Amino acid sequence: MEEAGAAVTTAGEAELNLSRLSVSPETLESELESRGEERRGAREALLRLLLPHNRLASLPRALGSGFPHLQLLDVSGNALTALGPELLALRCLRTLLAKNNRLGGPGALPKGLARSPLARSLQVLNLSGNCFQEVPAPVLELRALQTLSLGGNQLQTIPAEIENLRSLECLYLGGNFIKEIPPELANLPSLNYLVLCDNRIQSVPPQLSQLHSLRSLSLHNNLLTYLPREILNLIHLEELSLRGNPLVVRFVRDLTYDPPTLLELAARTIKIRNISYTPCDLPGNLLRYLSLASNCPNPKCGGVYFDCCVRQIKFVDFCGKYRLPLMHYLCSPECSSPCSSTSQSESDSEDEASVAAHRMQKVLLG
Repeated sequence: MEEAGAAVTTAGEAELNLSRLSVSPETLESELESRGEERRGAREALLRLLLPHNRLASLPRALGSGFPHLQLLDVSGNALTALGPELLALRCLRTLLAKNNRLGGPGALPKGLARSPLARSLQVLNLSGNCFQEVPAPVLELRALQTLSLGGNQLQTIPAEIENLRSLECLYLGGNFIKEIPPELANLPSLNYLVLCDNRIQSVPPQLSQLHSLRSLSLHNNLLTYLPREILNLIHLEELSLRGNPLVVRFVRDLTYDPPTLLELAARTIKIRNISYTPCDLPGNLLRYLSLASNCPNPKCGGVYFDCCVRQIKFVDFCGKYRLPLMHYLCSPECSSPCSSTSQSESDSEDEASVAAHRMQKVLLG
């Protein structure tokens, strides 16, 4: 293992780690210039440069000339107040990590960023833990961005122009002072992870239901008093974090139901009435369909469903501390599942557990 403060090269010198060097910024500049000269005659280009925790007040000048093929640059944990024009020379840069600096004032990002090759190459940008009061306008022109992190800043709003980032898959804006979610956020077709925790958000626009790729939505520690019923349309959502909001007892419940097909009605009748049959008695498609039956989770019902079911949010007590909303599926609108305010009964718990895991979406409160 290398000692802290030592320069480390790895993977055929594709990575240079100069983190936590106990040297002055001037000495670090000289080291980078030397390394850049060495790389000019090397067969393998340097792809990753790690410079965190070096008390840097500005980007090293050597970046602009010595590392043209760099794909990842980490300058986190320094004292940077601006990312200078040296950044624009990194035409191949895909990942820029500049968290926990002092960025946020005028000129924090280099002029011409939106028109530079970086606008086409940069995919990951982490500016968390800085002093930005608004999302920098040049960032909204980085059309290739897949991950944008601006958590732990001083953001007041999310600009409508966020919709320009059509390639965005992960957006992290937790730990700011945001009060509203703009409906334009719903125009990000590839968004998988949206983190808006620890803000001052009071409502969620129904347009968010258009984020059909969304898998994780973090809204904990806000001021939410309700959620729109349209949130039930986020069919790929696997994680919804809501703890620390006053909405729990006012969560919007919704029943959605499309009439069953004749095939499903026939299959339900056979299952519910326990009609005996042999393979010769039924069409092949009905025989195959019968194997797909799911039991209704309502212990008082005893029904089954196939493709047609009702999605409903049910509150259950969790460890006597939280009212935990769970997404579950009923066989028809007439089938209402009891929502007791007391602890869930054993039979109810066992019945809930019988529901296939992939059909249950758990809303996290803790």
